[in-house]
Amino acid sequence: MVVATLRFMRFAKGHGTGNDFVILVDEDGSAGLSADLAAALCNRHTGIGADGVLRAVRTQALARVGEVPGIAETAHAPEWFMDYRNADGSIAEMCGNGIRVFARYLARRGLVRGNEIAFGTRAGFRTVKFGADGDVTVDMGAVSLLGPGRAVIGGTLHHGLRLSVGNPHLACLVQDRLDSFDLTSPPALDPAEFPDGANVELVRVTGPGSASMRVYERGSGETCSCGTGAVAAVAAVAHEAGLAEGSWRLTVPGGDLTVTLRATTAYLTGPAVIVAEGDLEPAWLQAAQAADASAAAD
Repeated sequence: MVVATLRFMRFAKGHGTGNDFVILVDEDGSAGLSADLAAALCNRHTGIGADGVLRAVRTQALARVGEVPGIAETAHAPEWFMDYRNADGSIAEMCGNGIRVFARYLARRGLVRGNEIAFGTRAGFRTVKFGADGDVTVDMGAVSLLGPGRAVIGGTLHHGLRLSVGNPHLACLVQDRLDSFDLTSPPALDPAEFPDGANVELVRVTGPGSASMRVYERGSGETCSCGTGAVAAVAAVAHEAGLAEGSWRLTVPGGDLTVTLRATTAYLTGPAVIVAEGDLEPAWLQAAQAADASAAAD
């Protein structure tokens, strides 16, 4: 049973193109973060409200407690690890908007220095670079094209391309206006194609080098933006056009992102905004911990 301690009283709130996060710093890994507490923090009515939680833990501390097996076995492991939870408390392998916000906050706190910094994630190491214009770029790693897939969205079957950007995606290229699609309910996926679920992107090409996207995120619902989804969307557009490299402007409900595809990797560039810092009310946190402990005991 993992129950967070009062060390998590301090928090920050940030977003990248409207994809918003609660940020917690747990340097030595002693506090832990349960699924129930993450979900309570993300609740928009009774918690802080967010699409997910970014927990910052020193990589060596994670190795000591064995929370992420093998994380520090690779030479030159990054100093910090981004432990990401979706709004429902489930673990996600990677978050492209989140890691930019994560980097911005750690730099603001003086916990990292320099313009180019590597971080650990469950999808592997990712390098983040701060731009002079205020935007942040992350090297997202290679995109894997996995073949055709399908989903039922709003009662209608849609075909798309299955991809991995460290986490699973189905990108569906569509001709209709994106606001005509119903994303109030989770798209129905084929478990044989997506045994662990997936993020589903609806993508519409809007011009040369530009496209727009809506996304339903596994564990969070429809969000204003999704970084890994943006890369998956552009990779699907490029694949359809027979292109291996290039740069695209992608418009999401929360703003604009730039995705650059290269032969061996992809880069995601966009804003990373820290909105506020504050303290959790001790009574709220104690109640959340008690509910967490009770649920774990059942």
